[in-house]
Amino acid sequence: MAGHSKWANIKHRKGAQDAKRSKVFSKLGREITVAAKLGGEDPDMNPRLRLAVSTARGQSMPKDAIERAIKKGAGGGEGADYTEMRYEGYGPGGVAVIVEALTDNKNRTASEVRSIFDKNGGNLGETGSVGFMFDRVGEIIYPLDKASPDDMFEAAVEAGAMNVQSDEETHEIICESEDFATVREALVSKYEEPEKSGLAWKANVSAEVNEAQAATVLKLIDALEDNDDVQNVYTNFDVSDEVMEKLLAAG
Repeated sequence: MAGHSKWANIKHRKGAQDAKRSKVFSKLGREITVAAKLGGEDPDMNPRLRLAVSTARGQSMPKDAIERAIKKGAGGGEGADYTEMRYEGYGPGGVAVIVEALTDNKNRTASEVRSIFDKNGGNLGETGSVGFMFDRVGEIIYPLDKASPDDMFEAAVEAGAMNVQSDEETHEIICESEDFATVREALVSKYEEPEKSGLAWKANVSAEVNEAQAATVLKLIDALEDNDDVQNVYTNFDVSDEVMEKLLAAG
């Protein structure tokens, strides 16, 4: 089982309900602001902004907060000037980690990310050090009750997706990055807005870890995701369903 995929999806659903909601909204707002600054404030003419707004709505971000973030970005030079950064490194057990960030201070963020790796049994590497272990893909997540696995598979493949994985809670649709907009639009027209969607790094090789290593990897992921500048964290760790359920139950 792809451990982090299941962990991330469960945390995504919990995130709309727990005390970290404000941090989630802050990160969503930052992405909206950057998208509006780069491509303009009209979502119909700005695919990145359209996706960012859709994701924010899926997380129940208030409409006025979304509008403020758009206006902040469309205002040009006002506010912080964010830079997109990607960091790569290794976690416990040789697990590969990719970290995506939006920062207004590259030195600060690099220092903080390096410190988080060091404190959680990992080490930050050079750009490209683990990237070859991942493919850039489009990822679309729907709750299981949106359609039967067979119906979702048929609709997704017809729309141009590469694969669909359904478990007890979600349908995960994977497509080529260049096909993402087309596949997403086709599925939205049939099943409305997804629970989560975007471009993602999907591991093409897995690192199997034991329970102790998995627990430390999850601590590393949590610490990285808790950083204000970090937007997304991807890993290639693989662990048994039994171990993952035990770790999830332990919180």
